[in-house]
Amino acid sequence: MNRAAIIAATATAVAAFAAGCGSSGATGSSSPAKSPSPPPSSSTPATGGSGILQSHGSPVGQILVDGSGRTLYLFKADSGTTSHCYGSCAQAWPPDITTGHPSNHGLKATMVGTAPRHDHTTQVTYNGHPLYRFSQDAGPGDTTGQSSTAFGGAWYVVSPSGTPITSPAPSPSSGGSGGGYTY
Repeated sequence: MNRAAIIAATATAVAAFAAGCGSSGATGSSSPAKSPSPPPSSSTPATGGSGILQSHGSPVGQILVDGSGRTLYLFKADSGTTSHCYGSCAQAWPPDITTGHPSNHGLKATMVGTAPRHDHTTQVTYNGHPLYRFSQDAGPGDTTGQSSTAFGGAWYVVSPSGTPITSPAPSPSSGGSGGGYTY
């Protein structure tokens, strides 16, 4: 009987702790100046990544992509390797997460790194910039998030030299491909 009471009390304490941990107190996002529409709830997950970095040609030049070929972006509101993108920001701009040290193909290995996030995950960094994907990029090669301003800062694709490329992506009406890789 005493054992049953201890198990019940422990289960209650664990449930209360889990409920307290489930709420998000993360801050750092603000109302976007130019906000993309929210991503569909069942589409791109908020986290994930391959932990692989590589470069590929795009309409704006050579850019960083993940192991699946998805475009990677940096957020100008971040401070060094500290991410300021959580909650709804991380839903729209999922961080590139890894469980180990990221590998790279053809990039400067000394620029590849990681940084801890407040949600206890590890984010891939390049040249000191936390990296993100954009939930509205439909697939590999899309750069629809290029030059967006949302969640208190600008979002740019990253060159293999580790700097943001600030030129806007060509639109389909301007004769560009509207995204996608160049070969």
